[in-house]
Amino acid sequence: MTSGISYSLVAAVVWGVYLFVLKRYFDGIPGSVLTVLVNIAAITWYLPVLLTSASLSETPSVAALGIEAVGILLGTICATGAAFLIFLRALDVGDVSYVAPINKVVPVFVLPIEISLLHERLAPIQVLGVVVATLAVYVANYRGGRLADPIRAASSSTAAQLALLSAACYAVSDVGKRVALQELSLQPQVWVVVLLAGVTVVVLPFAVRSWPDGALTRRTVGELAVGGFLVALGEHVTSLAFAAVPASIASPIINTQAVVAVVLGGVLLREDFFGTRLVAAALAVCGVGLIALDSSILDVVLGWL
Repeated sequence: MTSGISYSLVAAVVWGVYLFVLKRYFDGIPGSVLTVLVNIAAITWYLPVLLTSASLSETPSVAALGIEAVGILLGTICATGAAFLIFLRALDVGDVSYVAPINKVVPVFVLPIEISLLHERLAPIQVLGVVVATLAVYVANYRGGRLADPIRAASSSTAAQLALLSAACYAVSDVGKRVALQELSLQPQVWVVVLLAGVTVVVLPFAVRSWPDGALTRRTVGELAVGGFLVALGEHVTSLAFAAVPASIASPIINTQAVVAVVLGGVLLREDFFGTRLVAAALAVCGVGLIALDSSILDVVLGWL
């Protein structure tokens, strides 16, 4: 449990930095094209890790996995690709410090999926967490005035709607990762390459249709290399986390990346409403923390103290 929580915290920092890099350096590249290029860079970075640390002979074949397991893996890959593309679209139409807190309420969707499909149980404290995390969406839209105004703003905001849709897709992806790494016992190193390559294949037809002239220059190659490194590192530690703990525990911790993204967006990009959005990010973190709270985590925290 301790190692899973530690990996989740590292993943949160890596993904938070990556969110900022996406907004800061890749504004002009279509989301599908960016997904393909960054994933290719990430696979290039990650191949030495795969070849030196994974036992490929122990990887089960498609026939050994069965149709149901293969369907879960393909669904997870498609959900991951969809979530990322929708999130990039949300960033195109909204500030990172606005989109990130809304998008990172993923555990609000993860827990009901695990309850219905994997028979997890929902404690009262976790119900409170869902309420608090949902409140973060309200605060992110608050600009003063009537109490109902933020609800109207979120319901009419394309960025908010896309961020929530992306969060739902990420929730499906997170539960699928947990199943792949725990129930199906795939090696984390193998899963990282399968996921990145699978998402690339799924998104490639969309990328070909929207490929811009001059997408690759000396500058963008360098930026893509940095982005690919962050993705490779992020997926590696994320996979180690999901291999060690349930999705309802790993996902809330990993999604504290919203705080990192909001701080970087507000301080370095000087986006508007920084204070309000920082409060929204803090609420999202508190909410998902309550969702993850159970006796096993309390034992770990008390052990650290």
